[in-house]
Amino acid sequence: MDLNIFLLYLATWTLVAISPGPAVMFVMAEGARYGNRGAIAGTGGILIGHLVCFTCVAFGLAALLASVSGAMTVIRIVGALYLMYLGARMILSKTKRTEAVPAAAAPPAHGGIVLQGLLVQLTNPKNLLFVLALLPQFIRPDHPLLTQLAIMLAVTMVIDGIALLAYAQVAVRGARALKGSPVITWLERVLGAAMVFFGIKLITSK
Repeated sequence: MDLNIFLLYLATWTLVAISPGPAVMFVMAEGARYGNRGAIAGTGGILIGHLVCFTCVAFGLAALLASVSGAMTVIRIVGALYLMYLGARMILSKTKRTEAVPAAAAPPAHGGIVLQGLLVQLTNPKNLLFVLALLPQFIRPDHPLLTQLAIMLAVTMVIDGIALLAYAQVAVRGARALKGSPVITWLERVLGAAMVFFGIKLITSK
């Protein structure tokens, strides 16, 4: 990959990564509830989702899926309902706190949070279609395809990982600063409401 193309992709994906969306709301919510461990696990799930999306693009599965009538609509509806479910669960759940984990009680198994992050990413059809539309703009036909995709995947995961963990740290530090305060409950509800909002936005989009 040429240096100019690499730098252009780096700048483009940085702008994408810092734009708030369902993934950002999810990792912030996990950070507020379960601290750094929850934030890291949630971010890991999102990044695995990127790996799956890039793999689908590499093997042409994304283009095939996008061409199947109704397939993306089903994914969009499922993803929207899942986001609303996660958000509603946060809004309705009672926050429990301990001294060991200031933001919440001991988190569930990390695998569960990772899986939730993966589902959030995979059930967002805009993510798959965006990657499908964006990547070809930076691919040189006279260069090895897999090498170029591997480089872009590495850039995507590093930049997204940094951005998501930075957002999550805001939530983690906020939860710690508000330890023992009822404000943290409302913070979690706001994050939950944001996830519900993104779910509604996704389900009503075309």
